[in-house]
Amino acid sequence: MNARIVERIERLKREKNAIILAHNYERPEVVDIADVTGGSFGLLSAAMETSTDVIVVCSVDFMAEAAAILNPDKRVITPTRDAICPLARQLKKKELIKAKREHPDAHVLLYMNSDTETKALADCVCTAGNALKIAETMDGGSPILFGPDHGLSYYVSKRTAKEIIDIPEHGLCPVHHKITVKDLMKAKEIHPKAKVVAHPECRPEIQNYVDYLGSTSGTIEFCKNAGDAEFLVADEVGLIHMLEKEMPDKTFYPVSDMAFCKAMKKSTLPKIEEALEKDKYEVVVPREIAVAARRPIERMFELA
Repeated sequence: MNARIVERIERLKREKNAIILAHNYERPEVVDIADVTGGSFGLLSAAMETSTDVIVVCSVDFMAEAAAILNPDKRVITPTRDAICPLARQLKKKELIKAKREHPDAHVLLYMNSDTETKALADCVCTAGNALKIAETMDGGSPILFGPDHGLSYYVSKRTAKEIIDIPEHGLCPVHHKITVKDLMKAKEIHPKAKVVAHPECRPEIQNYVDYLGSTSGTIEFCKNAGDAEFLVADEVGLIHMLEKEMPDKTFYPVSDMAFCKAMKKSTLPKIEEALEKDKYEVVVPREIAVAARRPIERMFELA
């Protein structure tokens, strides 16, 4: 069945002049048929560089919207309407407006994992891979309003002298938050020779016990270049497939099987086929919001 669907997807891609972008957390079969896989920065870079007419985004809602914002002259579609990132919903527009009033001299740096309407109020956005660099290069010594993820905020604040103010104070990724120190200690007992890699969305106490901390793409590169053969992965379990695909000679163990993002698993091969065949679901961002949100996204590329 999958082979027939894959064949039809490939035919539809040629007919529609389409490209498929898939996040590293997507289902293995989706990752395997994608033209480009990666984290947020890599996928948006590919979206900006492609010459295709249609971009199919297999990821959560804010990523599809960002791709549409950067490609107003292309059709951007997503296989499902309900791949909603729970982290992105934790910072509301009115909350950011309130924080800006309370800190009028602060710069606003928002994680890519935020609502598009909220991004439109930011000075710049960032990904897990470039958050520290962008925070360091933002103008002057003003404080930085950073949100919505406290884990990434903690990661940046530990590595910069700049004042980082969380908005909201306790924003978190519910998937990465399921990974606990107890899980990690148990995994280290079972696999004592394994290096520990983790995503900055993990709890601060997890971050203090790892050998490498970074984005999904950064984790892949670290593991490739490391001389070690075994790794404990404190990240969404979908990354394991990408790691095994890139490094079949190495072994990867999830720190917690509970770190499973349902939103990232919404795209399936049948849904991708239907999306290409029927041009659904097209991602449309209201023009006023798109124009405003494009500026901080473009600034990220300038600073990164």
